Amino acid sequence: MPRPTAAQLVYGSCTVIFSTLAMLLLSQTGSGLGITVIALAALALGLLVAMTVPLPAASTTESAAGSTEPAPQEQRVSTAL
Repeated sequence: MPRPTAAQLVYGSCTVIFSTLAMLLLSQTGSGLGITVIALAALALGLLVAMTVPLPAASTTESAAGSTEPAPQEQRVSTAL
């Protein structure tokens, strides 16, 4: 499973915060059960938004060109301090 990108984390977190505030202000609930339901709904909405943010597209120009040359290998660099 790939790690979430920074955009996914930001969009999901903002959705949770703002939707929680909006639902609490609009419902004017004071009970513990109401607050719990709103918090769980906001978390589910934030997760939905975070998972639907488009991932950065892989470089499709190389695959479309049909390049037969292998990708360059990464080189390890020693960072002795």
